Amino acid sequence: MTTPPPPQKLDMFGVIQHVQGDAPWGSVLDAGTGVRSARWISGLPSSRWTAVSADPEHLTLTEAAVATARRPQDRLVLGNWQDPALLAGESHDTVLAEYLLGAIESYAPYFQSDLFARLRPLVRGRLYVVGVDPYVIGAAADEAGALVPAIGRLRDACALLAGVTPYREYPAEWVMQRLEQVGLRIVFARRFPNVYDRQWVERQLVDGRQLAERIDDPAVAAALTSRIDALRKRAEELLVGHGGLAHGHDYVIAAVPV
Repeated sequence: MTTPPPPQKLDMFGVIQHVQGDAPWGSVLDAGTGVRSARWISGLPSSRWTAVSADPEHLTLTEAAVATARRPQDRLVLGNWQDPALLAGESHDTVLAEYLLGAIESYAPYFQSDLFARLRPLVRGRLYVVGVDPYVIGAAADEAGALVPAIGRLRDACALLAGVTPYREYPAEWVMQRLEQVGLRIVFARRFPNVYDRQWVERQLVDGRQLAERIDDPAVAAALTSRIDALRKRAEELLVGHGGLAHGHDYVIAAVPV
C-alpha cells in the first residue's frame, strides 16, 4: 500500500476521505444507509448518489435528514440485498458499506458470507467497508472495558428473548478474506481503538429496555430490566472516572476490483 497513514482522531468518514484523497467520488452508493452516512454522502462532490436501506422506518428518517441536500439525480431506495433485482445492472465509482455487515443479520440472516459477492458487480471503482470487531466475547483490559461486552451481551439477550435477531459482527481479517475471494484487492486496512461514550451506553440500554418490555415472561423481563438499571449505574461511575469505556476496535478497509 502506498497510502500514508491517516492523521489520528479522525472519525470513520474522515479516514475514508483521507484514503480517497483527490480521486473523484463519481457515482456513490451507500449500500446500507442511515441518517449519519446519508448526510455524509450528500455532502460529497459526487455526480450522483444512491442510498439503500432494508428498513422502511430508517429510510423515512434518512429521507427527511437529507431533504435539503438531495438533488434530482439522487435516490433513496428501499430494498434487501438478498433480492437479485435490487440495482441490477448498475455500477458505481464509490461504494460504502458502513456497519452493513453486522446490521444485515437483522434483515437477511446468514447472508453475510454472500454480501460482498452480491456487492461486487456494483463496484466500478472502490469499495469502503467500515465495521467493528466482535466485542461481546473475549477478555477486556480493565473493568471499564469489560462493561462494553457486558452491555452488548445484555442487549443481545433481551433481543433474542423478544424474538429479535441481534447484529452479528465479523473481524477485519474475515472481511478481507471475503473481499479477496470475490475479486477485490485490498488497498487500505486499519483498525482504530474504540472508546465508548455515555451516548452509546444509553442507546444500548434504552434498546435493551424496549426489547425487555416485549418479553412474554414478566419475571424474566423484570430481572433483565433490573440488570439494565445496575449496568447504567455502574457505567455512570466508570464514565466519570475514565471519560469513556475503552474496548475493541472499529476498522476501515478499502478495496478495488482486480
